[in-house]
Amino acid sequence: MVIESKKSEFVVVANRLPVDRVTDEDGEATWRRSPGGLVTAIVPVMQRREGAWVGWVGSPDEELEPFEAEGMSLVPVSLSSRDVELYYEGFSNATLWPLYHDVIARPIYRRSLWEAYERVNQRFARAAAEAAAEGAVVWVQDYQLQLVPKMLRELRPDLRIGFFLHIPFPPMELFQQLPWRREILEGLLGADLVGFQSRDGASNFVRLSRRFCDLKTQGHEVMLDDRTVQADHFPISVDVNELVTLAGDESVQQRAVQIREELGNPASMLLGVDRLDYTKGIQQRLQAFTELFEDRRVKSGDAVFVQVATPSRERVEEYRILRDEIELQVGRANGMYAELGAPIINYLHTSYSRKELVALYLAADVMVVTPLRDGMNLVAKEYVASRADLRGALLLSEFAGAANELQRAYMINPYDIGGTKQRMYEAMHAGPVERARRMRSMRRRVLEHDVDLWAKEFLDALESGRSKPE
Repeated sequence: MVIESKKSEFVVVANRLPVDRVTDEDGEATWRRSPGGLVTAIVPVMQRREGAWVGWVGSPDEELEPFEAEGMSLVPVSLSSRDVELYYEGFSNATLWPLYHDVIARPIYRRSLWEAYERVNQRFARAAAEAAAEGAVVWVQDYQLQLVPKMLRELRPDLRIGFFLHIPFPPMELFQQLPWRREILEGLLGADLVGFQSRDGASNFVRLSRRFCDLKTQGHEVMLDDRTVQADHFPISVDVNELVTLAGDESVQQRAVQIREELGNPASMLLGVDRLDYTKGIQQRLQAFTELFEDRRVKSGDAVFVQVATPSRERVEEYRILRDEIELQVGRANGMYAELGAPIINYLHTSYSRKELVALYLAADVMVVTPLRDGMNLVAKEYVASRADLRGALLLSEFAGAANELQRAYMINPYDIGGTKQRMYEAMHAGPVERARRMRSMRRRVLEHDVDLWAKEFLDALESGRSKPE
């Protein structure tokens, strides 16, 4: 339903709107709320405050008027095919994404990409300025929109502006590569509160602001001429109630049993669930698992690895190459070590519903989360929240943000294949008492610090102008 333009006291600005277009049996298009923790966390706040969400609808070259869906006021920002190529696939995901993830892939520094990033960020800032009421709170999300806080403040100095970065924020020795490093920092400094997943991210931002913007800092504060910017860490979490409810659903539990039966009821089922991305460490974990067979510590029937790789950025050459390499790796492992009708690795390049994902979590003896760098990694927390039975084991990279909280996981360095292989073997053969001890500690943390608390702590700090309580 199209709505008349109205001003909102609370505005969220994100690259994407929180809805997906779906077509019913009659061919009529409707809108359905998108899955994911960010949407789950913020939508209730929006509904309480009659807020508006500014974002791209997800398809290029489409002009839409503001509309309502799923009880939310939505303000579409249009992107042309060229914008998607240069701003989204280009500067956001070929420049910033690899730079912020430890330069695992080489970032592309090209002026045409930067100019598109500036242009699109200005478009988002103008849309937010139009949507916001006098003195409204505006919460800008993630790396695609780092220039928006400054641009928005120039348009609307009356606003209270927050920014949250969902991915890592790099240290000086990496960030200083960026030709537009000062512009990015100044963009973020337009906010009153800049939030990060980790203390390291907040510290890096303060240090870089001092070095490249010549600003005074004290603790986690950056002092400008007319105001002070707070930088702090707010580790994001998951919708615990949804996961606990799904895990307790009898049909989901039955599906978990069925999954194991379809795999031949192996002694150990290992599971990876990732977006297909070079930062996720998929190749390293599959190599470690395959070497257990090569070393004859594991044989066919003892263990099966299920790797779900959700399609991602398939128009980008680097991602197409990654997919080909993983599929070749899986085929080689199965060709060498599988028995007829019993592959050792089941590779699934597709997306699954929340119910099917939770069924997979319940079926898995060992959840394998081994990113080379990750801001948080919510899959690790989803698995822990789902395992009220305390019977699963979590293998976790020390380079995931979640490692700061889930310290009872089986920690690994994903670059160390030998070490990963050993910890994988230990997790597979851990007894029920050991697994329960580890899982109980991790579940306590996740249940107490859910996604609702994350949103509340950030907005409380933004509106009060004070640091969040430790």
